[in-house]
Order: sequence, then C-alpha cells, then structure tokens
Amino acid sequence: MRYRTAFSSGRARGYAEDGAPVKPTRLRTLLAIAASCALAAWLAVRATFASLPPLPWTAVPAMLLLAIGETGIGRNLQARIRGRGSGKPLVPTAVAQVAALAKASSAAAAALGGLAAGFLIYAIGSLDKTVPRGDAAAAGITLASAAVLTGAALYLENCCRAPRPPDAQDDLPSAGSRPGRP
Repeated sequence: MRYRTAFSSGRARGYAEDGAPVKPTRLRTLLAIAASCALAAWLAVRATFASLPPLPWTAVPAMLLLAIGETGIGRNLQARIRGRGSGKPLVPTAVAQVAALAKASSAAAAALGGLAAGFLIYAIGSLDKTVPRGDAAAAGITLASAAVLTGAALYLENCCRAPRPPDAQDDLPSAGSRPGRP
C-alpha cells in the first residue's frame, strides 16, 4: 500500500492511494504482536533450552542506534513540516516513506521485544544457574532496547502527521465576545 501525505496532490490528507484511510499504529496491535511472539518464544525455548547457544546481545546496540536515528529524523521532520526547519523543501513521498519506516520499525521492535520477553519469562525461573542468569540479563536488556525503539518509532510516526489546517471557525468571534476584544 502506498501512502499519501498532506503534501501529496490528489487525495485528501491521511488517505492511502487506494482510498483507504491511513491510520496511526495502535498500541493494542503492537501489544498483540509482542504477546504472540512472547508465547511462541516461550514455547520454543521451553522445548529446546538445553540445546540453545547463549542468547546474543548484538541486537541491543542496533536497536538503540535505530531509536536515536529515528528520534533525530522525527525532530528534523517535525520542524520542517511546521516551517521552522532549514534546508530543501520536503518531498511529499519522503514523508510517506518515513511514515512507512516508522510503522515497520514499531512492529519489528514489538516482535523482537516479544521474543526477548518470552525468553526472559522462561529464564527467570532458573536464575540460580549461571547460563540462564546470563540469558535472562541479555533478554532483559534486549526487551528494554526494543521498548525504546518502539517509542522512537511511534514518535517518528507522530512527527509525520501534517498540522491541521486552521479552522474557519477559529477566526470568528465567540458568541459572548465583543468585536475587537479577545
């Protein structure tokens, strides 16, 4: 599905090319992704824990760097959409691509966080042993970095929204006010 933004010509703000509304990512969708991945990971780890290698922590720096990058892009993009940023004018398709990146990042981070949560839930029952303790620490740190990336992706998605146009009603005086007075 291709996205249209407020800067695209043709359709109204917030609609996909096929006419369906483009909606923000819902928290319950991300929670459902995370919960299903956690269940799948817990079942898989429960059946194969003895034969698994130690849980790697290499996803942590990657997710944190992505979160930093997405936050920076969001701040820049939001300023440029509101007319406060400097640089070239925004290309309409770039905003749609960034919105698609944000939606994909939040879903991927929820899935990775769910996998880490499932591993953590299993490993927490064996903290008295050395290997599960190390795996639990790696899973906990991975879960935390996935949560940070999810938050950054939701922030970036929010920054892609076009400001609402000024309402014609805002310019009219209210019923109880006098002309010339606020």
